[in-house]
Amino acid sequence: MEEEMKGQPAPDFTLPASNGENISLSDYEGNNVIVYFYPKDMTPGCTTEACDFRDYTDEFKQYNTEIIGISPDPIEKHQKFIDKHGLPFLLLADENKEAAEAYGVWQLKKNFGKESMGIVRSTFVINKNGTIVEEWKNVKVKNHVEETLAYIKENL
Repeated sequence: MEEEMKGQPAPDFTLPASNGENISLSDYEGNNVIVYFYPKDMTPGCTTEACDFRDYTDEFKQYNTEIIGISPDPIEKHQKFIDKHGLPFLLLADENKEAAEAYGVWQLKKNFGKESMGIVRSTFVINKNGTIVEEWKNVKVKNHVEETLAYIKENL
């Protein structure tokens, strides 16, 4: 049974970021934050999702909302992904899956009949007080970013 995190304080984390620094969720206190977990840089679904967030970054900023992408990929791979697609937000390397486990998105997945552990594509909206106010798990990429922006416009 998946645990609902809505209404809970967002688990803090400190991870290496694509800007060469270690970034903590608590660094964003006073801003709304979208934390989205995705399986792998340079894959079709993850590229579409990242580019959708990129295309709406300015609109999210109008609502005092920052975007952070997290996957288990190493920083070097994140940097290539950012450079290739002009991503204006930080990607964090969760190589030990600490953040993914804290948010309940590191799970057993079935793919073509094989079972393996992996990231369940998920998005969390965290308000300026550090509370998770909305979450989407098993995200379908199409229209997801628009849905996230609509939520923020209406609620934050």
